[in-house]
Amino acid sequence: MVVIPPGQVTLSDRRTRRTWPVELAPYSISAFSVTQALYTQVAGEFPSAVRGGRLPVEGVSWWGAVRFCNELSRREGLAPAYVIRAGDSHVERDDSAEGYRLPTEAEWEHACRAGTTGPRYGPLDEIAWYRDNSAERPHEVGGKAPNEWGLYDMLGNVWDWCWDTYDAEVYGSYKVLRGGGWFDEHWSCRASVRRRGHPDFRVDDVGFRLARSMIPR
Repeated sequence: MVVIPPGQVTLSDRRTRRTWPVELAPYSISAFSVTQALYTQVAGEFPSAVRGGRLPVEGVSWWGAVRFCNELSRREGLAPAYVIRAGDSHVERDDSAEGYRLPTEAEWEHACRAGTTGPRYGPLDEIAWYRDNSAERPHEVGGKAPNEWGLYDMLGNVWDWCWDTYDAEVYGSYKVLRGGGWFDEHWSCRASVRRRGHPDFRVDDVGFRLARSMIPR
C-alpha cells in the first residue's frame, strides 16, 4: 500500500457536461492491481481466463471485489469497510472503518495522475499494456514503469473497479471503471476516461486494486 497525499481532483460527466472538484484527505492505495495469487489465497477461487500468480486477477465482479475487501480485512484483523445488507443486495461503506475497500473514482484519478495534469503520467508504451503492445492478453503486474508515486499499471492491463455509481439516473446501479485494459485502444488509456459496468459484470479485462482510509487515532 502506498500513502497518497491530500489534494484536489476535478471530475466530469460527458452526459450532463458537468464538472466538479473533489477535495481528498490522505489515503493509501495498492501499488499493484490485486493479483491472482492474492485473490485465490483469500477468496479460494480462480475466476480469471488466463492463469498466473502475478497476473492481475480479472473476471471479478464489483460485488466480488467488495466481498474480497471485507474478507481480507477480517483476515488481517481490520474492521471491514463494507456493511452488506438485505440478502447481499445492498452495501454501505463504513467511513470509520480502516479495512480494505475500493477507491472512489476521485481517489483513483488523483492517484493515477500523481501530480501530473496531462492525459497520462508518462509515454503510453512505457507505462501501460494496451492493444498495440499487449499481444491481446494480460501481463504480470509491475512490468511497466510506475508513476511518480510508485503506482504500477494505473493505465492499461486491466480496468479497475471503483466504489462510485456511474450515473444512477440513466444507468441505475452501474459502477465506475477506470484505467483502460490490455485490449483497449490508446484513447481509452487516459487518466480521465470513465467506463461503466453492472455490479455483477465479469470480463477478462476488468480487475481491481485496494484502498484504505487513514483513520485518525
